[in-house]
Amino acid sequence: MQRDKQTLKKPLGAEETDGWKMLEKKLLACLHSCCLILVALQPESQPTTSDETVVAGGTVVLKCQVEDPDDSSLQWSNPAQQTLYFGEKRALRDNRIQLERSTPNELTISISDVVLSDEGEYTCSIFTMPVRTAKALVTVLGIPQKPQIFGHEQPIDEEKIARLTCRSSGSKPAAQLRWKKGNKELKDEGTEVVEDPNGKTFTVSSRVEFRVTKEDNEAEVTCTVDHESLQNSERSTTQKLQVHYKPTAKIEPHPQYPREGEKLQLQCDGQGNPIPREFLWEKEGSDVPLQLSSDSVLIFPFLNKSDSGTYVCTATSSMGSVVAKYNLDVSDASPVPSTSSTYHAVIGGVVAVIVFLLLSLLIVLGHYLIRHKEKPSAASVSCLGLGDAVLAPTPRWRCPCESLETDSTRWKQLLPLISISPSWFGTQCPRIARATAPVCA
Repeated sequence: MQRDKQTLKKPLGAEETDGWKMLEKKLLACLHSCCLILVALQPESQPTTSDETVVAGGTVVLKCQVEDPDDSSLQWSNPAQQTLYFGEKRALRDNRIQLERSTPNELTISISDVVLSDEGEYTCSIFTMPVRTAKALVTVLGIPQKPQIFGHEQPIDEEKIARLTCRSSGSKPAAQLRWKKGNKELKDEGTEVVEDPNGKTFTVSSRVEFRVTKEDNEAEVTCTVDHESLQNSERSTTQKLQVHYKPTAKIEPHPQYPREGEKLQLQCDGQGNPIPREFLWEKEGSDVPLQLSSDSVLIFPFLNKSDSGTYVCTATSSMGSVVAKYNLDVSDASPVPSTSSTYHAVIGGVVAVIVFLLLSLLIVLGHYLIRHKEKPSAASVSCLGLGDAVLAPTPRWRCPCESLETDSTRWKQLLPLISISPSWFGTQCPRIARATAPVCA
């Protein structure tokens, strides 16, 4: 009975209270889960950006876009987390940074005169719960300086090895160097890349080695730097090689065909690098030198037969000596046909031909006139009574005239000049007879 009383004394509803508390916890947990599910199902509006590459000194444009701004503003900040623009409001006083476009869905800015220190990650943020961000990596390219060539300052002796170095600094990333001699590519012996003191750009060096010949004198050697910042252009440096080589020489006579009594100059034409500055003249068979000076010309004021012989010129430079020979054969002093005399001879020949043709024409004409003068004229034939008789070759004939023979005085005068064809005579003789009747009488 006592225990029953104690049990009855326990507060009513205690177990029910504990049950309600447990139920409350379960309901809260369920609500929290539902909220998480709703948040997860809700589409997030993330801002979008893009990485950019810009050449130092150029302008970079940063664009940030968002589909659902959720009534929040976009913001750009630099790698040092300094706010550049918040919406359309400028936050950092830098005149290089300008607002290009500001809408609820877009924020675009530009940075001009970009320097290497502008490189880094720029952040676009949208202030929602939670804050959402996007990164844009800006890469700044360092433009390489014009390359320089070293090692060409002093002339190089032929058959020696030329060692040249090309160097360019300020590139980011490190540039590439290439060599050419004339139109021929040269393979480098090695490339060295060293970081510049600013810690951002690089200095690149390249070396070439090759054996030079006399043909390489004044040859152009070019070093070219290739880099993406040059945008399909190139920077290069060209230097000319100076190669020392042994001299060459030859002797030229003036005039070309020397004759006795004339003035003669023998020119020792020396070529090389450096040019010969000393000339020694000698005659083979003579122990005494003719001339030793910087003058390359040997002069004969008045040539004699005794000057004939072989003359030797020794041209000397710092690279050595060379010998040239000339065989002098002094001809007689008889004149050599010149161009003018040949011209006169041609003119004389033409004149002679013309005179000959004129004389020939005169002779033929004179002969023709003489022959026609000997023949009887029409008047004389008419006087003899022949009328328009035709002359034809026949040695002898008899006139039908009475008592008229071919040995008559008048016919003896005519016979050497005329003759009558027998066929013609047979038909025309009566007419002639009638015409010559007075003569016969």
